[in-house]
Amino acid sequence: MSELSYWIIRFDNQVLIQSGDPRDGVFLHGSPADFGNPKDALLIGQWRGKPIYAADLEEPPHAIEAQLINLRALHGHAGDEAFALAGRATQMIDWQRQHRFCGRCGTATFMKSDEFAMQCPACALVAYPRISPAVMVLVQRGNDLLLARSPHFKPGVFSALAGFVEPGETLEQCAQREVLEEVNIQITNLRYFRSQSWPFPNSLMLAFFADYVSGDIQPDPREIEAAAWFSRDELPRLPDRVSIARRLIDAACASDG
Repeated sequence: MSELSYWIIRFDNQVLIQSGDPRDGVFLHGSPADFGNPKDALLIGQWRGKPIYAADLEEPPHAIEAQLINLRALHGHAGDEAFALAGRATQMIDWQRQHRFCGRCGTATFMKSDEFAMQCPACALVAYPRISPAVMVLVQRGNDLLLARSPHFKPGVFSALAGFVEPGETLEQCAQREVLEEVNIQITNLRYFRSQSWPFPNSLMLAFFADYVSGDIQPDPREIEAAAWFSRDELPRLPDRVSIARRLIDAACASDG
């Protein structure tokens, strides 16, 4: 690994990108020596026809002019493709750092050469990158959409309901359970929309539409700060466009209901 390549460098939980106009290139370009020859660099794919590596550094490289950017902000700066690649890099870096030792016997692990896997040389336990499936549900009742807000949302932002899939549970069961637990609403006619890798920290979001059946809104105070029916014509502040939640809501508003 001596050739010039692209790099996704993380420092202080932010991504280092090239300074200037993102149309001229967003990810850093250079040789391993330019970044201190990181020993744990991961080849995560291709960018503009060249290999792109990811690495976590203790201090930023001084040989290359760069700026720090929050991962969420990268989407608005550089678009979907760059955001997805940086999200993949972040998840892979975190997985590598969190599996340096075997979870069964505590022995130091090593990276397998033929796949993304950390293996224990003592007991042969293999740890793959973690992916946590989560279901998002936008409940519709005629012209109204059921939106809620979590205490950790930005002020005033409402979104679709969501929750992680539990062991032994199907996506359909998760959707019904989460909506019932969070707002006391029964749903039916679950319809798949699309999915999104969401690197905060390692989620795979699977978004659905659903129809209202019965129940009065009763938010679970442990998870939901507020919830209500909103007309498609009078929606509250919505999530950023980078999220599948916003795309789900936009799609509902663009349909006939």
